[in-house]
Amino acid sequence: MKQKRLVTVVGCLLLAVLMARPARGDGPLSEAINAVIQGVDYKHAHWGILVVDLESGETVYELNADKLFAPASTTKLFSVATALDALGVDYRFRTPIYRRGDVDEAGQLRGDLILVASGDLSMGGRTDRDGHIAFKDSDHTYANGNETAELTEPDPLAGLTELARQVAAAGIKRVRGDVLIDDRLFEKAEGSGSGPARLTPIIVNDNVIDLLIAPTTAASPATVTWRPVSAAYRIDAQVETVETGKETRVQVLPAGAGRIVVRGEIAAGHKPLVRVHEVDDAASFARALLIESLQRAGVVVDPSPLVANRAESLPSREACANLPQIAQLESPPFAESARLILKVSHNLHASTLPLLVAAKHGKRSLADGLHLQHDFLARSGVDVDTISFGGGAGGSRADYTTPRATVQLLRHMATRPDFESYEAALPVLG
Repeated sequence: MKQKRLVTVVGCLLLAVLMARPARGDGPLSEAINAVIQGVDYKHAHWGILVVDLESGETVYELNADKLFAPASTTKLFSVATALDALGVDYRFRTPIYRRGDVDEAGQLRGDLILVASGDLSMGGRTDRDGHIAFKDSDHTYANGNETAELTEPDPLAGLTELARQVAAAGIKRVRGDVLIDDRLFEKAEGSGSGPARLTPIIVNDNVIDLLIAPTTAASPATVTWRPVSAAYRIDAQVETVETGKETRVQVLPAGAGRIVVRGEIAAGHKPLVRVHEVDDAASFARALLIESLQRAGVVVDPSPLVANRAESLPSREACANLPQIAQLESPPFAESARLILKVSHNLHASTLPLLVAAKHGKRSLADGLHLQHDFLARSGVDVDTISFGGGAGGSRADYTTPRATVQLLRHMATRPDFESYEAALPVLG
């Protein structure tokens, strides 16, 4: 017998009472669902459920399908779908470096290197040997709230290392001017949801410093390492290894610009613990890392990596695009970024999507991107009068949707040529 493909959306909010109208659905399925949602564990819950046969459109089961729910990370289904439509599954971010000034016979650039941020969400720092974007089930951006986060294997500086290699290969042996980051692709904004909050088109290692704390023997100092390592940040770490079974508690505290303090205790035998610190200024952080990557590639750089990025020294966007290009980093196809976002519920990247959609259409603000998302959803047959979004990740107080609107989105995506990539990106819960 042919198995039916179903689209199921379940919403659950913790309210004071169970607000269940009579459900549409009969027989064992309805009885099984009611046994769960009316159980003692969910006595304060408000449920919205819609199960639809994907091929026929027949409703198999529904409960409060037209009520509004705060969608949390289900919001990402909408923002990723919009970005796939605007950018395409095969879209690749291209991040160039231009030179402003002449290169003499000795290979000295008497001018500036300018990296123009493209909004690349990973900047080569997650790309594995097969060209895929690597992820762990518990992403490092959430590390401060749990003990399960893990780091991916690729070097987070791999993209900058490749750009530096190309600069050296272009014959530049010394930079006499400055190194600048052009982060004007879209307006700065704040993201929704947990994790790194600042939205910017320059993202290196998710704009965080990873701290890895590993226990040794009881009453001895733990081992604390971090990545990426840069002169732009000084880290004072004192973590003690305590006896097995004792509580593990580690704090990462800002101590002024470019300074981080790590204190706490970790139990002997505990798995290495990941903690993160969001950098204060993503452009200045990227500038420092690029300068240090150039130095490792054999390029002498006169300006210090400790100096803040001087955005006021940048030429106009039009003038910058007409300068000689000497390097470029190309990302994996956007389908890989979509997969990362949905698999780990990546708040920073998902929050950035509406801004990338805006930039694709020659606009610059989060509001612009959300208006464009509204238009895409309307064209897709989603009842846009029943939904509201304040960001791309989930977590905004403006976020509301219904199970029916979500099913409308999923049914539309199933008709698109990029559905295979969208479906492959969906998380597998449990």
